[in-house]
Amino acid sequence: MTSQTPTTSGASVPGPGNGVDGITPAAVDAYLTRIGAGRPARAGIEALRDLQHRHLLAVPFENLSVHLGEDIVLDERALMDKVTGGRGGFCYELNGAFGALLRALGFRVSLLQARVFGDGGRLGIPYDHMALRVETEDGSGPWLADVGFGDNALWPLALDDRADQEDPRGVFRLRRAPQGDLDLLRGGSRQFRLDLRPRTLPEFRGGAWYHRTSPDSHFTRSLVCSRYTETGRVTLSGRTLVTTVGGDQHRTELATDEEVLAAYRDHFGVRLSRVPQLREAVAAPGSDAGPR
Repeated sequence: MTSQTPTTSGASVPGPGNGVDGITPAAVDAYLTRIGAGRPARAGIEALRDLQHRHLLAVPFENLSVHLGEDIVLDERALMDKVTGGRGGFCYELNGAFGALLRALGFRVSLLQARVFGDGGRLGIPYDHMALRVETEDGSGPWLADVGFGDNALWPLALDDRADQEDPRGVFRLRRAPQGDLDLLRGGSRQFRLDLRPRTLPEFRGGAWYHRTSPDSHFTRSLVCSRYTETGRVTLSGRTLVTTVGGDQHRTELATDEEVLAAYRDHFGVRLSRVPQLREAVAAPGSDAGPR
């Protein structure tokens, strides 16, 4: 049985040399190898910043499982196995796996749910997005860590700071919202509304189900695989490869399945046996949106 010490945040800290919730030292080492990171000597803010940055450079944000007919299992070990196996995922998968890694390295982590601002400022469903509240051994923070929101901050954001926060990806601000929530703004534009109450992984299953099945979800209407690079971003959307360097974009249309599979492999480390195809989303009977 794993030895753990309870914390006030609802997370747990591993005992020396032990895994967390079945996460073995070998699984942690494989994860660190995937993102090109060493095992940090201390669970401090510098280590957290480095791990988040490296994760965003190595692991793609992708919804390929939705269109390959693959199951999405919200279990920490399964999520870590997906990352170490060369894949990425969407927010529930990426932040679920990253949170498990951080816990195994001694950080205190809580899962937070958020609702994303859409067209006209309309909020999405509850559990629309997963983010992480992280506490460090150096007493800094708490921090908002997020490796699953597409084009977002490269570094963790100070969760209790209401001033502008500079990041390589722009200026971010956490602003008070109704009912004790926080709105995340980037360049003055609202990104999502964050609920600060700790959640558990199973609570996100309804949101994940909605986004993989509903015709109202943008994940069922598009194919995307994207990650940061040292100079910008690379994205494969369907058969269109977009490379962004600074403010310049270069678009390449891929004509054959072989070219598409090679792009997944060469740009994202994703090795597929077949090209994902858009699948028609089917909502549950009597519903046009799935659970909320």
